[in-house]
Amino acid sequence: MAGPRSHLTMALPLRPMSHVVVAELVANVLSVEVVAGQQVDASQAVVVLESMKMEIPVLAEVSGKVSEVIVAPGDVVRDGDPLVVIDAP
Repeated sequence: MAGPRSHLTMALPLRPMSHVVVAELVANVLSVEVVAGQQVDASQAVVVLESMKMEIPVLAEVSGKVSEVIVAPGDVVRDGDPLVVIDAP
């Protein structure tokens, strides 16, 4: 038998799952390849980092819509720092 809350939860609108793309090393942000509101595909480059004179593309792990770009070119990021937030359907 369902409790009184079960019908209320089912009536709530579903929210997309947010995925935070993070830096995996200490680096400089060389470029940001996306803007808020842009649709991206999994494996698409969203940010390019530079470390030890090497360019390192950071790829989206999910397809979805970019809801927030947290970094800008010239920023210094550390391992685990958030770069971009993607809302996946």
